[in-house]
Amino acid sequence: MNKNVGGIDKLLRIIVGVVLIVLAITGTIGWWGYLGIIPLATGLLNFCPIYSIIGVKTACPLDKK
Repeated sequence: MNKNVGGIDKLLRIIVGVVLIVLAITGTIGWWGYLGIIPLATGLLNFCPIYSIIGVKTACPLDKK
């Protein structure tokens, strides 16, 4: 699993995921808010399966460990 999510993309995924989950827990939005688990997980893991399928990489090419 190569890192293909980085920087601002990672931060936005985490924020959107947490907001959707909180809104679902509080009942503000319906059950679909729990789909926020997907952007949250991809942000925390730095890997997006869809990005790897279509060949997108937002991680810095110099950020190799």
